[in-house]
Amino acid sequence: AKTELASGDLLRAKRAGWGDDSIGHALGVSGVEVRRRRRQEGVLPAFRRVDSCAGEVEAGSNYFYSTWGEADETLPAGDKPRVVILGSGPNRIGQGIEFDYCCVHAAQTFRELGYEAVMVNCNPETVSTDYDTSDRLYFEPLSPEEVLAVCDREQPVGVVTQFGGQTPLRLARSIEEGGYRILGTPHAAIDLAEDRARFGSLVEELGVRCPPWAIAESAEEARSAAAVIGYPVLVRPSYVLGGRAMRICYDDQQLEEAMAAVHGPELVGATGSRVSTGVGLAQNGVLLDRFVEHAIELDVDALCDGEAVFIAAVMQHVEEAGVHSGDSACVLPAPSLTLAAALEVEHVVKRLGPALGVVGLLNVQLAIADSTVYVLEANPRASRTVPFASKAIGLNLVAAACRLAAGEKLSELALPTPRPTQVSVKAAVLPFARFPGADPVLGPEMRSTGEVMASAADLPTALAKAERAAGRPLPTSGTAFLSVRDEDKPAAVAVAAALAGLGFELVATEGTARTLRAAGLEIEEVAKVADALPDESTVVDLVRRGRCDLVINTPQGSGARADGYLIREAALVARVPCVTTISGAAAAVHAIANARAESALSLQERIGVTT
Repeated sequence: AKTELASGDLLRAKRAGWGDDSIGHALGVSGVEVRRRRRQEGVLPAFRRVDSCAGEVEAGSNYFYSTWGEADETLPAGDKPRVVILGSGPNRIGQGIEFDYCCVHAAQTFRELGYEAVMVNCNPETVSTDYDTSDRLYFEPLSPEEVLAVCDREQPVGVVTQFGGQTPLRLARSIEEGGYRILGTPHAAIDLAEDRARFGSLVEELGVRCPPWAIAESAEEARSAAAVIGYPVLVRPSYVLGGRAMRICYDDQQLEEAMAAVHGPELVGATGSRVSTGVGLAQNGVLLDRFVEHAIELDVDALCDGEAVFIAAVMQHVEEAGVHSGDSACVLPAPSLTLAAALEVEHVVKRLGPALGVVGLLNVQLAIADSTVYVLEANPRASRTVPFASKAIGLNLVAAACRLAAGEKLSELALPTPRPTQVSVKAAVLPFARFPGADPVLGPEMRSTGEVMASAADLPTALAKAERAAGRPLPTSGTAFLSVRDEDKPAAVAVAAALAGLGFELVATEGTARTLRAAGLEIEEVAKVADALPDESTVVDLVRRGRCDLVINTPQGSGARADGYLIREAALVARVPCVTTISGAAAAVHAIANARAESALSLQERIGVTT
């Protein structure tokens, strides 16, 4: 195989669109070595301004793109230090406009602090790529080669990686190895939090409770670990975007399928590189931990200066643990959090931040089961809840994080203690209507593409407003269909009774109907798809004929999931609200009851003005 390039070959390869990693793969060397050779030979990209005037007049824009073999346009002289801010890249499932909010506020704050803000992003649909957001903008892919080329040109005092979501975090190591400083949380802290094995060991050292866990390098090791931990287990690769390839497994067969997904093309990284190694397993192995069932899940957004921690927001998920935080509706302040649990959560987060070495924003996800607080994971970056939390508590968390990254301490910021005056709800916008055949059941892998926010004096009103804003208005009358798994049936009785009290007609499949009848409720029984006789009407027929106004379906097991899939798909096509968790169903019933009692207020009545 050829291992050397003749003079001029490197430039020809770059002009033909070959990246350093691709050239290195062809030559049997690393992309870092190719970059070293390029620099040695003077083969460097040229940066040109985007001509926003179509050649009619000289364009004075500060939009740049890279090319090869062209003359480089000179940068305007300036005496301000420069900070490079990495954006989030394309909007997609798992990463969206929430991180663009963070990047915009980061650029504004660094400019206020006396820096030149240099934005690197490749998504022209975002606010961060507007002409007046930053001092200079580079339309470049978020990959090591392109980001380092921008840094070589700009010579920044630091690079900010914590505001663009998971994508920039994966570039932190390459940036530090390229000789540039990470402003805020360094790569060592990022790797400690993202590496499941190292993070699990740290949590144990701190004496913080976490579910039993193990690291598996193969499917055989995973089965052995699951036998020790006990089912159900959660399969969690390291450094993944939006919970990709995460699975809750209830038996060996589901575990094998989950491990096969880790091997497969599902783990293609956000920058186009694979998350896995050459043998197919995700880097650093795969974490298996015991899935905490029937738990309340919390999201905590905090600020840390490396020593002290400021708890900004403690949010409770509406759905139980196991639904990705980006898909679950969440409530601030947390309605079910007791004083004892709140103190324990605060204690845990204040120990984790300094131990990880976080400087800036920190997101911690926890679960509470049987009054015990468990740490699920920590993200040393801005989370997708930061815009929501900032608006709900009236505090710009991104601006505070930028000041910490620039060297200030929390004691200097003197942040006020957050005291929300209203209940705020964040609800996910789900894209299932645009994907025929997609199963709308929620799980640990993120599926939403956006979110909405609503605030009100009470939780039911805020939740109803959020659901309307997300395009899922809840019915206030009609027929409700219920089909739930065995473990949800006790809770389903209360949900069904509340619906009956609101005047809904109840329809259920055989098992659920039996439980509800035993509780004294009047139920119309309908056949499952798999059990129906040739001419017998099924629940899918009811939904398709418009006889159903609300679907509550919580499946478990392959057979139930197959049957439930047809039900949920029919609801999706018919635009019937479909709830797939029992906790979500309980919240929906409260919202329906409140919507029926709510009366419209004039603007004067809302703000307390009398005429």
